[in-house]
Amino acid sequence: MRVEIWSDIACPWCYIGKARFEKGLEAFAHREDVEVVHRSFELDPNRAKGDTGPVLEMLAKKYGRTLDEARAMEAHVASNAHSEGLGYRTEGRDHGNTFDIHRLLHLAKDRGLQNELLDLAYRANFAEERSVFDAETLVTLGVEAGLDEAEVRAVLADDSVYADAVREDEREAAELGANGVPFFVLDRRYGISGGQPAEVFTQALEQAWQGRALQPVGGDAAAVCDTDGSCEVPGA
Repeated sequence: MRVEIWSDIACPWCYIGKARFEKGLEAFAHREDVEVVHRSFELDPNRAKGDTGPVLEMLAKKYGRTLDEARAMEAHVASNAHSEGLGYRTEGRDHGNTFDIHRLLHLAKDRGLQNELLDLAYRANFAEERSVFDAETLVTLGVEAGLDEAEVRAVLADDSVYADAVREDEREAAELGANGVPFFVLDRRYGISGGQPAEVFTQALEQAWQGRALQPVGGDAAAVCDTDGSCEVPGA
């Protein structure tokens, strides 16, 4: 079975959803027969490269909230992250264009290191004092994942490298009807939207393995980040 996951490094529910999916996969009897492929999805593809800003100010402006209300929204997401054993900083994070990160993830995929780089990038963005929108940080993350430094720098120096691969992923997401992330596709037959609980992923894998249709599941745990760059924060 092949599971494709469309996500963006800037999406907190993708970060949380990845951890939940992996827990669900661990409980799946046929987990050794599952290939997981991560695909590109930019939440803000029109944002200029180098244009970064504080997450709290972005949330306050987007939702018409005060900074204190934005902090409460972030605290709600942090609670979800912490429940999965993930680090999450509610202050001091920035946001920006993720195109370069996605291009590097395609390089990492070609070198068999995609999951390693993705985990490092998520952790840097959400849990550590490192900006994934800084080129030198991306070089460091690439090397930590096991990539060759010179190769990483060459990709970052040429915006055309892996650009077509990123755009192809995004085109396929649109064709599959994905208007938010995380978006999980099982064998190109079944789709799951949002950072569902681990047991939902296990059930979905079992149903897909047996060829049965999936039942939609909603609720707080199914939160997604949409194509307009906004991320649902249920209950905040």
